[in-house]
Amino acid sequence: MCAYLRRAGGSDTVMATDLDKLKARLQALREKTIANGCTEEEALSAAAKVAELLDRHDLSLSDLEIRDEQCTQSAIETNRKQRQPISSCIPAIADYCDCKVWQEKDETGRVRYVFFGLRPSIEMAHYVYDVIATAMQTAWMDYARQQRFIRYGHDEKGSFLFGMAVSIADKLGAMKAERDEAIRVSTGRDLVVVRHAIVEAEFAKLDLNLRRRRASGKTVALKAFEAGQFAGQALALHPGISGKRASGK
Repeated sequence: MCAYLRRAGGSDTVMATDLDKLKARLQALREKTIANGCTEEEALSAAAKVAELLDRHDLSLSDLEIRDEQCTQSAIETNRKQRQPISSCIPAIADYCDCKVWQEKDETGRVRYVFFGLRPSIEMAHYVYDVIATAMQTAWMDYARQQRFIRYGHDEKGSFLFGMAVSIADKLGAMKAERDEAIRVSTGRDLVVVRHAIVEAEFAKLDLNLRRRRASGKTVALKAFEAGQFAGQALALHPGISGKRASGK
């Protein structure tokens, strides 16, 4: 629970919160799965663990205490001027983390994804993005080796990664629904409703004029796209995995 110090003026200043401990654990998981390297399943198992940590953190707070937490926004830079295949699962990542997200370009025209939500959710979104991006690149390198590509075009790589992103997005959606239902059944609380009410209210204050993007119209290499879908379906995006390498490895 949060500890507070009440000032003479009646405002509450947070002296110490579980948020600091949560952020420290998220950073430790990030270093283990990204910086030090691990198998694909270990990375995705850690991503599921992050969701568990976030839910446990919020369940330790009252609805009022959750509403006292601040919303913030944070950008993930792609350093690319064109949309990347991972963009196909960006909305699913935001939903999985109870965040808002939009795409914009910086002053040099490079694409970035901006996540908006409660601070723990933003930390989680960054982490989930990192592990998925790592898994996608690893799977593509394995596929390219299996196909014995000496040269390959952007169509093959882009189609493979796009197929994998679409598959992962579907799986994240299913995981999210299962996770939320489990919390409702076991605790009688609906954290999604509480989180969304806060985020929606704060998001409205930004008064952004967001436009829905049209489909790019690009063609895909069907074989590579289907291979990417298969790789995404093979990922074990849940905490109770064995730690062995995925079948697509």
